[in-house]
Amino acid sequence: MARTLIALTAAGAVTAASLTLAKEPAVLGEPGAPTTVSTGWTIPWGTSWLPDGSAALVTERDDFRVWRLSKDGRDKRRLGTVPESLTTGGEGGLMGIAVDPDWATNHHVYVMHTSTEGNRIARMTYDGTTLSGYKPLLKGIKKNKYHNGGRLAFGPDGYLYATTGDAQDKALAQDRNSLNGKILRLTKDGKPAPGNPFGNHVYSMGHRNPQGIAFDAQGRLWGAEFGDRRTDELNLIKPGGNYGWPICEGTCDVAGMTNPKKTWSVAEASPSGVAVVDGAVYMAALRGKRLWRVPINADNENVGTAKAYYVGAYGRLRSVTAVPGADALWLSTTNADGNGGQPDGSDKIFRVPIG
Repeated sequence: MARTLIALTAAGAVTAASLTLAKEPAVLGEPGAPTTVSTGWTIPWGTSWLPDGSAALVTERDDFRVWRLSKDGRDKRRLGTVPESLTTGGEGGLMGIAVDPDWATNHHVYVMHTSTEGNRIARMTYDGTTLSGYKPLLKGIKKNKYHNGGRLAFGPDGYLYATTGDAQDKALAQDRNSLNGKILRLTKDGKPAPGNPFGNHVYSMGHRNPQGIAFDAQGRLWGAEFGDRRTDELNLIKPGGNYGWPICEGTCDVAGMTNPKKTWSVAEASPSGVAVVDGAVYMAALRGKRLWRVPINADNENVGTAKAYYVGAYGRLRSVTAVPGADALWLSTTNADGNGGQPDGSDKIFRVPIG
């Protein structure tokens, strides 16, 4: 092996230094100084952009309100509330939101929220002015005070992806017939998407409380997950993958389990939303009160060194969302969620330039 390396070096093909550098993904830019886009929020949980990039729809968890916020933050309009919503006195309520990629023609918007029988995924109509036409699509996702998951996102395949927590019932995460402790993949009518690995709504399993999903430029799905007492995770999600909980927390060597691509202690992360911009996954941390950047490779599954930004500067960070048509992020706080100790109306949405 040594002779091979020497020969290659002599030929100018490769060096030990270049071998080392090749393992670290290249990232073009770094997060700059955040600027305030909007203030006066109370637990802004989910954010989803209209297809034309002019504005985003934002949910507030405990008041079940949906807002339209223009890209420059100057126009903030309340669109309405989501019917049949309840809180759990903890992490439940109105959580994720996803605007239909075909919104210009069908005006559909999807939400995930807590209701009487459990957590639901529902569809509503946003006609450009008001929110109406509430229709539940998938009911019976077990709820609890904590571990409700809640993030929604459309994939490049046109199907809706949803994260669900284990509702503090660990065994559900390993039950492929349960909707809990999973990432789900649905049609726009709430049916299991064609090609799902188990013939039901389940896309991946073995999750404890995933609250962040985002697709990269190659169409790969990345997910952030709360650990228990030791280890938080960033996972590369694949159909039929088993991500370990409760058999494993973090990396393990149990057959059949898929290990995370990156891990953190719960004190420095407790991750919620994720976004992908400029060759990196950005992960918002609640307890960790920071934004993590993890470089990713386009041509393999290696990830680079994680780096933290804004440690303690803005409090608990809940959602991070790529800004359409720009190398930038929207980053929201949830310091009014009970753990942050701040009053209603104290949360903010920031714009973060990447470059």
